[in-house]
Amino acid sequence: MKRRNLLKYLSVLPLSGAVIGVESAFKPLMAEELEFLPQQQNTNQPRRIAAILTEYRPNSHADVIVGKYLEGYNQDQMAPYPESKIVSIFTEQVPENDMSRPMAKKYNIPIFRTVADALTLGGDSLAVDAVLLIGEHGVYPMNDKEQKQYPRFEMFLKITDVFRQYKKSVPVFNDKHLSYSWRQAKRMVEISKELKFPMLAGSTIPVSWRIPAVDTPFGKAQKYAVGISFSGLDIYGFHLLDGLQAIVERRKGGETGVKSVQCFEGTECWNYLDQNDWVKRLFDQAISHSETRVAGDMKELVKKPAVFIVDYNDGLKAASFLMTGLVQDFTYAIDVEGQQKPFSTLMKLQAGKPHYHFGCLVKNIEIMFNTGKSPYPVERTMLSSGILDFALESRILGYQKLETPELSRVRYQCSPESYFFTKGWDSNGKRID
Repeated sequence: MKRRNLLKYLSVLPLSGAVIGVESAFKPLMAEELEFLPQQQNTNQPRRIAAILTEYRPNSHADVIVGKYLEGYNQDQMAPYPESKIVSIFTEQVPENDMSRPMAKKYNIPIFRTVADALTLGGDSLAVDAVLLIGEHGVYPMNDKEQKQYPRFEMFLKITDVFRQYKKSVPVFNDKHLSYSWRQAKRMVEISKELKFPMLAGSTIPVSWRIPAVDTPFGKAQKYAVGISFSGLDIYGFHLLDGLQAIVERRKGGETGVKSVQCFEGTECWNYLDQNDWVKRLFDQAISHSETRVAGDMKELVKKPAVFIVDYNDGLKAASFLMTGLVQDFTYAIDVEGQQKPFSTLMKLQAGKPHYHFGCLVKNIEIMFNTGKSPYPVERTMLSSGILDFALESRILGYQKLETPELSRVRYQCSPESYFFTKGWDSNGKRID
């Protein structure tokens, strides 16, 4: 099916009966009709958080995010703790190894049967100061693009319908992709603007410990960029792209959009690497920072290589490689104007608990919850979500190069400040920042 016909078909499909019903439940509000719920006047009182989850089980994203609020950043029931507190939980699924019920009982937190009840604490007004939306893990269908259809968009609509009903809104954090669908991701950001609440989203990768602890120079032109990672195209492809976007958005002129996206796999991926000098040069520079590279011929080690090729409106060209079997970390290299040597770094993760990198993410979530301002733009994750969606569409349409006028219209400017972490953990795995 041609891409234009595929998009025409997708545009008339209902998202789901439940979603349509939810969207039509309340009359849209004009911007001046909505009040942003002010932060609590008594600063000694912690911000109250509703945790809206797909499931909460060991080593799930709910475990390593909500767990830090309940048990401390090191999840050892010792300080330091985030300032905000979980006051309600909603889980859509309850697996056999569910943690939500025992943890809620242990910490005296109510579990509610609906999203609305979790936000109102069973009452008749918005009763929380912030929302964690963690739609990751659980039993959900896969589509033909091999994207797991987590209901982040549907859960987001349920959250924002409460905002509409009570004419107030609070900050929302959305874990990982905004949605597997570009149209839904874009709509989520539009709603956050309409209802005037700060929103933060995305991967742990951009804020994790960097070695070396460097960021791309702010306001300098960039020509080429390469990222390298591993694992599945959807599940880790997003992390790879979100990490890339965090360092290319700092270039001269800010983010001005993406004009085309393409995916290659197998032999065509190797050909792309071998036939483009800039790709090979930056690939070698990026992988030089890897702490997990396996010795040997990478073409023998990597059974299913893949690359996402991204052409930006301002001329920047990027290639993000998934090299399962060769590495198990995230490395990047970028040609920066005026620098003879490329910018390059490792964005390092902690394999076991307390999963330090999620603590880095929680620290940034807390900035938004406590100040009412997102430390970095939600548009970053909107664009990363869209690039991935179109890259996977390229794949199922025979690896076509897809023009992306939808992504070409994305414009945003990040701040000069950096929000990644410059220190890691001690020999016991505890945070040392």
